[in-house]
Amino acid sequence: MDYKKSGVDIEAGYKAVELMKQHVKKTMRPEVMGGLGGFSGAFAMDKFMTMKKPVLLSGTDGVGTKLKVAFLMDKHDTVGIDCVAMCVNDVACAGGEPLFFLDYIACGKNEPEKIASIVSGVAEGCLQSGAALIGGETAEMPGFYPVDEYDLAGFAVGIADEADLITGKDIKAGNVLIGISSSGVHSNGFSLVRNVFKMTEESMSTYYESLGKTLGEALIAPTKIYVKALRSVKEAGVRVLGCSHITGGGFYENIPRMLPDGISAVVRKDSYEIPAIFNMLKTDGDIEEKIMYNTFNMGVGMVLAVNEEDADKTIAAVKAAGENAFVLGHTAAGEKCTIIE
Repeated sequence: MDYKKSGVDIEAGYKAVELMKQHVKKTMRPEVMGGLGGFSGAFAMDKFMTMKKPVLLSGTDGVGTKLKVAFLMDKHDTVGIDCVAMCVNDVACAGGEPLFFLDYIACGKNEPEKIASIVSGVAEGCLQSGAALIGGETAEMPGFYPVDEYDLAGFAVGIADEADLITGKDIKAGNVLIGISSSGVHSNGFSLVRNVFKMTEESMSTYYESLGKTLGEALIAPTKIYVKALRSVKEAGVRVLGCSHITGGGFYENIPRMLPDGISAVVRKDSYEIPAIFNMLKTDGDIEEKIMYNTFNMGVGMVLAVNEEDADKTIAAVKAAGENAFVLGHTAAGEKCTIIE
């Protein structure tokens, strides 16, 4: 008896590392110290010593049951973007610059090519956000995960000067809410999605005119990374008063997280065009509108609160970064909550 006979192939692990190195190298920043393969990742902080009061920010998350769609489609090169996005977006909406990222892949069987494909997505997410992929772990766990399945999670570390932190404490009634478009369902609500749509190869490969693509393509579209858009807003001289990453819990849970007591967020649902995938979910699943807004991002991945005079400048800056933005609503005096009208 040896380790390989018990289900863990060490040689496959070595091969996976070699295959992923080409992707990881693309993400390196000048601050990264040392090469791949060490027991920890090192990141020099000299560049940031000019900050008056540097603050480290962190975010951790996974891809959730969206992975089931990846398994079904046998497509593994985009879920890594989702994993990075879920973490770096949280760092960015607090005013931080993502510095580095680490991933964790747990699988039933280490297939080096599949692992490298997953990591290629992680590396792409890091490139989009400017974070270095400085470490990770691939755990082969036979008997714990099915041989053809895996889980994927990670965490990001970022930095901001304390004066640049986005806290929401200065939001007042009459501020403008700016929505930034999502790419689709992102990485939340897939337990409900999988109960609405048939999870079969035939279903995933079915083309819908309303979507302009197959259902599988619409569902697996990776989560938008908003780091560059938020940086563009900052460089335009706009002071973002509050920022909310619309993830699990949708509008009702996430928008109030940026609000101070005594302030509500009023969202106009007719202020933008809701993507077709959400209309399909609502109709096919017979889902109440409130549940839709309490589960999904409904086409809005990030919400910013800005002063009224900065609204146009904010939208222009987001669009200059390649994303779509629009006036979503406003803040008002009242209970800390989201009001959709």
